[in-house]
Amino acid sequence: MVKGGEMKTNTINPSARNHKNFTKSYKNGVPPILLWFLGLTSCFSLFLLYSTNPFHFSSQQHIQQQQQKEERQFPPITTRPHPIKQQSGDDKCDLFKGKWVPDLNGSQYTANSCTTIPESKNCFKNGRIDIDFVNWRWKPEGCELPRFDPHTFLKIVGGKKLAFVGDSVARNHMESLLCLLSQAEVPMDVHKDSEDRFRTWHFPSSNFTLMIFWSKFLVKSEERMVNNSGTGSFNLHFDKIDEKWASKLPGLDYVIVSTAHWFFRKNYLYEQGKLIGCVYCDEPNTPELGLNYALRMSIRSALKYINNCKGCKKNMVTLIRTFSPAHFENGAWDTGGGCNRTSPHGEEKGKEIEMEKRFELELRELQIEELERARIEDKGEEKRKLRVLDITRAMLMRPDGHPGEFWGNKWMKGYNDCVHWCLPGPVDAWSDFLLAVLQKEVGL
Repeated sequence: MVKGGEMKTNTINPSARNHKNFTKSYKNGVPPILLWFLGLTSCFSLFLLYSTNPFHFSSQQHIQQQQQKEERQFPPITTRPHPIKQQSGDDKCDLFKGKWVPDLNGSQYTANSCTTIPESKNCFKNGRIDIDFVNWRWKPEGCELPRFDPHTFLKIVGGKKLAFVGDSVARNHMESLLCLLSQAEVPMDVHKDSEDRFRTWHFPSSNFTLMIFWSKFLVKSEERMVNNSGTGSFNLHFDKIDEKWASKLPGLDYVIVSTAHWFFRKNYLYEQGKLIGCVYCDEPNTPELGLNYALRMSIRSALKYINNCKGCKKNMVTLIRTFSPAHFENGAWDTGGGCNRTSPHGEEKGKEIEMEKRFELELRELQIEELERARIEDKGEEKRKLRVLDITRAMLMRPDGHPGEFWGNKWMKGYNDCVHWCLPGPVDAWSDFLLAVLQKEVGL
């Protein structure tokens, strides 16, 4: 694998042929395997089910098919959410459009100053020696985005509760924010469920509560089983919310919602108990509705539930965090693909990347469209506060920020994590964005 520098890349994810081979294995049940291979298989399954699965097509044909389906299934929304401004009245500043610029101040925390960094994100501890990837900050066009100030953040959220809802990338963001805040106040770990999927931290001095609620799809889902073994494919019910997170909304002041990576697999889609289609199933009499449709409908269901939440606080702020791109090069995660770059893409390369990664930007766009749709459809006397945390374009330019081979799993040598983000690393900028959005919300 090539270290650093520019290189000709394959698509982020496997080819259609490889993807079909992957999903085909689920149709035939669980094949017999040699005993010595069981250990690796178990680790393999854990990576699939407890991390994220970055499988998807990104061929031009696939993109065209998705566009055609979207045009048929949904009327276009001509309005867009207004760009988040850094200062009131500053119409020239979109915080989420800009470039990465050098910042030799480096990261705001280390493994020594933040003891809650998980092993799989602790890239320096796991052997990464290059440090340039932490020496950059995001510079919006037309304004400045200040670095995260934990004291200011805790002042805004004092006495309040904030929850992240989503998959392991949502947790990645929560873990980053936890490290940033711990530089001002040491948090107390007050709750962890048996599977470590729901976690609560409390900051006593500011009386701020930070939580993570695990949800793969936001809507109700169950894994399909064959011979009492999980297949990795799920049934998704768009008309039923995932109550494990939804039941915890009352009492929250802020909720950051995200999802995407678990949709890159064969899934079956239901409404009112009836199968309406699938994603990547290639089966007779079952319409292939596409990943975009499934993601769109899940976000729509989540936002509809939030809009209609009777027990939720009237002034609760909901943020949709847009798609976080993976950066596999020269293969997929299971075919030798890696992410070995050591610096961000430059501004010109960033424009090229935006053209190449149209599929990733489509996912971002549909998320923003659904947020705008929810705003329009909110008929309540007091409109819900729906905001966007638009990180996609910025993170497309950061192939250097993933753990790659430095994710500390001795059982899966040769496999790279190019989905999650190192701590410290570029993911810390998401909290720069978050603080700016909250400052605007409270008028600071």
